[in-house]
Amino acid sequence: MISDFFHPNVGGVENHIFMLSANLIRRGHKVIVITHSHPPDRVGVRWLLPGLKVYYIPFPAIASSATLPNYFMFLPYFRVIIAREHIHLIHAHASLSSLGQEAILHAHHLGVRTVFTDHSLFGFEDAASILTNKLLAAALKNVDAVICVSHTGRENTVLRGQLFEMSEDSSALVVRPNVYVIPNALVAEQFTPATKPVSSETIYIVVLSRLAYRKGIDLLVATAPRICSAFPNVNFIVGGDGPKLNDLLQVRERHLLQDRIELLGPVRHRDVRDVLVRGSIFLNTSLTESFGIAILEAACAGLYVVSTRVGGVPEILPRDMISFAKPEEDDLIRALSEAVAIVSKGQHDPLEAHQKVKNFYNWGEVAERTEIVYDAVVKSEQKDLWTRMQRTMELGPFAGPIYTIILVVDCLFFLFLEWLMPRHDLDFVQMHWEHHNFRHVVQ
Repeated sequence: MISDFFHPNVGGVENHIFMLSANLIRRGHKVIVITHSHPPDRVGVRWLLPGLKVYYIPFPAIASSATLPNYFMFLPYFRVIIAREHIHLIHAHASLSSLGQEAILHAHHLGVRTVFTDHSLFGFEDAASILTNKLLAAALKNVDAVICVSHTGRENTVLRGQLFEMSEDSSALVVRPNVYVIPNALVAEQFTPATKPVSSETIYIVVLSRLAYRKGIDLLVATAPRICSAFPNVNFIVGGDGPKLNDLLQVRERHLLQDRIELLGPVRHRDVRDVLVRGSIFLNTSLTESFGIAILEAACAGLYVVSTRVGGVPEILPRDMISFAKPEEDDLIRALSEAVAIVSKGQHDPLEAHQKVKNFYNWGEVAERTEIVYDAVVKSEQKDLWTRMQRTMELGPFAGPIYTIILVVDCLFFLFLEWLMPRHDLDFVQMHWEHHNFRHVVQ
């Protein structure tokens, strides 16, 4: 598993990598993680339960936990780690992960197969999206398989990564057959509903999100005072931090809602369930969302969900567990009013909702479906250097030659490293984590 985004940082991608790795280990596979360092103490090799080995290579993050794209500096580390650990396949995560994209470039030199998982939705119009989409398209030209967390995310990734090819009769463009959809999951036991029913007199609406523009916090700022005015028995609990926190503080002061809107600040993941069970309704105001793991956690904790109809959110829950709204103030008011009425009348059963989510989503099934993708990749034909160069040239008249030169220089640098540090001189890993020995020591 390779990504810029991993523990000790907390987030959806970080949790996905850890849980998928842990379940693959339980299924008998050897899994390691490669990510960047977190100075001063997270540099080098660390172990996480249940036997997950993590390489924190000494690359600093430049912004939002992402490293600077460099293409060549990562190769010496990557080559040694992959060879020492006897790795057969690498799985890169997240479009904005430079390490993941560079690993896909380097892996073919070692005969290692490649899989990429995209976790987010991105646009096509602004300069940042145009640049990152071209970087993604270059990385995915020669990847062996792509996994998306929702069907909407699949459509987005196919367009951004140019994952299409001519049909056999050359009559139309078709999506490459190696693009899969495998959703996120959660540990349902960590999000059990409250043992005591929430008071029906006061209804709490819970918001747990990064307080940023793309999370639709402007919609929350606009709707919260109107909901408090229309429903005297409805209060808000808001957890999270971000640049829009000041907007929430100002609207709370302006409308004198200090006792109606509670701002918790940053919430640790282990405390999320305790915050969720204080409420009856979960509100998601995102303007773009590939999957929305927070929605899943809230529904599992027994809350009725109100969300904007964006991205892959409509794929997550059945209609009796969620109300949708357009990303507009008036329609969000309508959906929240509908949710308040449902909860007030006792038409939503938290225990039934928890059981449904538990049956729908589990990491064991995600790991099993990912295994099927790995098996298909390993059995597929590997691309030679000439084929990869031809596919890279398809990026366009400007990007194509640039990335082809990068590919050729990377290959020459790899050959130089093979001469400078022959593979037979490496200190190969001979012993791995023995789970039965660990259980015996613990017991």
